[in-house]
Amino acid sequence: MSKTKSEAATARTAWLDESTDAPLIGQYAERLGTFLDAMADGRVDAMELESQEARLVALMKSVEPKLEGALHEEVTQLLCELSAYDIMKTLHELMAAAPKTRFRG
Repeated sequence: MSKTKSEAATARTAWLDESTDAPLIGQYAERLGTFLDAMADGRVDAMELESQEARLVALMKSVEPKLEGALHEEVTQLLCELSAYDIMKTLHELMAAAPKTRFRG
């Protein structure tokens, strides 16, 4: 069923999985065309990182002025917690993937 223009404008993308409360933002990020393009060769070069930063800065400049005091502080805390979570999750996954034993040649 297709959505009307007003339904599409008010549709919200869930931040958390309904049954587990797991954050979904990372999964959405992994589906971004720009992310997929950057990851296609298995590495991120300086230009890809700069492009991502430019997109991030543009969105922050667009959204930040629309937030009033208390909401701005909550969203700032949310972004900080999300960034910390992503870093910790990445490190956890890297450590879990590391060999459990050391080579003794």
